[in-house]
Amino acid sequence: MSTLQRSWPIGAAAGAAVAASGAWYAAFGRTLAQLDDAYAGDSAPPAWVLPVELARSTTVAAAVAVLADRTGVAGPRDAVRLGVLLWGAFPAVLLTGSVVHEKVPWQQAAIHAGDWLAKLVLVSAIVGGTRRQRARW
Repeated sequence: MSTLQRSWPIGAAAGAAVAASGAWYAAFGRTLAQLDDAYAGDSAPPAWVLPVELARSTTVAAAVAVLADRTGVAGPRDAVRLGVLLWGAFPAVLLTGSVVHEKVPWQQAAIHAGDWLAKLVLVSAIVGGTRRQRARW
């Protein structure tokens, strides 16, 4: 069965990533508002934000699922390693660049980096961690 045919782990990972990200930003929202006016205000996000976030997270989960299959990830430990590696290779590098080149406060970048670390480890654990179970059946 191909990676993309196994849609339940991808969907579950996307939903978990959106929920985790919502909790993350609920916890750090005040700090972000102090660092950047774009996060100030008490208004709820527009209705279109949730479907966009689900689509973004589904894209990430599908890509991680393909990578997990292609690299032979088998089980949660390998999956978490993949998530940490992906975080270091992409969000951490991009966010460091925003601090260095765009003068984004390091605290703001650190909040976003933490969100991405949590999401990538969670997504990787869900989509990659299911491979061992499937192999046993």
